[in-house]
Amino acid sequence: MSVAEAVHSFAPRGACAELWARREDEVLVAGPAGTGKSRSCLEKLHLAALKYPGMRGLMVRKTQVSLSSAALVTWRQFVIPEAEAAGVVSFYGGSAQEPPQYRYANGSRVVVGGMDKATKVMSTEYDMIYVQEAVELTEEDWEALTTRLRNGRMPYQQLMADCNPDVPTHWLKARCERGSCVLLQSQHTDNPVLYGPDAKATAFGERYIAKLQALTGVRYQRLYLGRWVAAEGVIYEHFDSAIHVVEPFAVPLDWTRWITVDFGYVHPFVMQWWAENPDGKLYLYRELYRTHRLVADHAADAKVLMAGEPRPRAVLCDHDAEDRATLEQTLGVATQPAVKKVLEGIDAVNTRFRDQRLLLFRDARVYRDPELDDRHKPTSTAEEIPGYVWADHKSKDAPVKEDDDGCDAMRYMVAERDLGGRPRVRWMA
Repeated sequence: MSVAEAVHSFAPRGACAELWARREDEVLVAGPAGTGKSRSCLEKLHLAALKYPGMRGLMVRKTQVSLSSAALVTWRQFVIPEAEAAGVVSFYGGSAQEPPQYRYANGSRVVVGGMDKATKVMSTEYDMIYVQEAVELTEEDWEALTTRLRNGRMPYQQLMADCNPDVPTHWLKARCERGSCVLLQSQHTDNPVLYGPDAKATAFGERYIAKLQALTGVRYQRLYLGRWVAAEGVIYEHFDSAIHVVEPFAVPLDWTRWITVDFGYVHPFVMQWWAENPDGKLYLYRELYRTHRLVADHAADAKVLMAGEPRPRAVLCDHDAEDRATLEQTLGVATQPAVKKVLEGIDAVNTRFRDQRLLLFRDARVYRDPELDDRHKPTSTAEEIPGYVWADHKSKDAPVKEDDDGCDAMRYMVAERDLGGRPRVRWMA
């Protein structure tokens, strides 16, 4: 097959440039949001595929859905368009025998996938693996990936990754500290979109950095300053995403269903679907978490999502009477006010996390709100929990009333089950 000449320019800086020179087995680029980490990793993966004929690469994240909405967007828009236009790269959608992949004219392949469908991506060998947001993986996931680096078409084999910082005790940071993985610290000045060669912010960079500077608490520390920190005064100290965020499964039809709702417009509207197994363990299996939409619109979406499912035992809502009436009219179900004992509810949620009786499906969120994403705000309950903190770390008498809408709805569910709620529900024709 004949191909046209493809010209592509990319000039990495700082840690992102150092990544290109590194040939160690494991390399992690960590730093604040917007430092160009993912772009640099993707460009290196693309270059390796072009440079070494027959090379096999893997682009992976914890879930395939999250990869499609993040890394693959950057890949298609900024990394490979010239190569695609020249016929150097083409996409293959996959089959029962092969996973989705990008095929190069020189015989190289870059497979794409998620660790939630590990059989697809772990059934072959690779020369280079790129993991986006590596803090989402378990160390077992990471080590399993290292065993697949043995294709031998490159002079070195490498697992490279990027992430925003997480808790200081995270296994990935510990792996770097003991020398198993090289840690490169990226900065905002590494990104030419944000800063020019004179280290002065671009117009876009000024706007973007201002958004990060407006963050608070642990998100400010991690996403603006790039620090591996835990939230001071965190409320749900027993929550561990490696334990409490689980892979989705088909919920048995005979499990009791519940719905909780925290109304919002500027702040997120949160509707959560819960399933309770025969032992009383609660699973958050679906979530609407969106801003700037009417309750009637959310209810219409919910009605479609619930089609064919068992009726909930109760729909537990924030106490706004008008919004409850709208929800009832559109959804066709009566609601009841949630039990709003804040401190008692928090204790009950903590107890369930401690006992592993409160679990959240990974990617339970139906829709990722782009406005929240752009402001680096939580886009789901799972993203809220690490930054949910006490207003006064010593007295612990009230949580900070910010970025807490999903946590409130979760508390309604636990309070109903564990603090003596009395479910009453009727369905309307």
